[in-house]
Amino acid sequence: MGKEDNGFLSIRLKRTYEEPDETDGFRILVDRLWPRGVKKERACIDLWFKDIAPSNELRRWSGHDPEKWGEFKKRYFSELDSHPELIDHLWRTIEEEGKVTLVYSAKDEDHNNAVVLKDYLVEKTIPGQK
Repeated sequence: MGKEDNGFLSIRLKRTYEEPDETDGFRILVDRLWPRGVKKERACIDLWFKDIAPSNELRRWSGHDPEKWGEFKKRYFSELDSHPELIDHLWRTIEEEGKVTLVYSAKDEDHNNAVVLKDYLVEKTIPGQK
């Protein structure tokens, strides 16, 4: 089951390998690479937002190593800071759709780019004041 939102944002997180359902709302894949073994029809992705994913360099550096989590989050925040147009696009989508699910393929549900992206939205962005 995907993680629920915090009540402030209508954003959920869910692994690509979990079954899509009607509570997901608008499904946004936030990985740079398409998930292995997942057919596009089964994934039910409404938007593949590759550009908001961590850079290839950052993704390779981190290697999904939980010991690098703090530094990964710091570096990914920095990448997001340098692309406000991507954050604006994501906010417009959230506002238009009402409910979104950020979809990711990492096995670790607590240490992945979707978690950081949602944290970024909560910590750095105030809806309506972009």
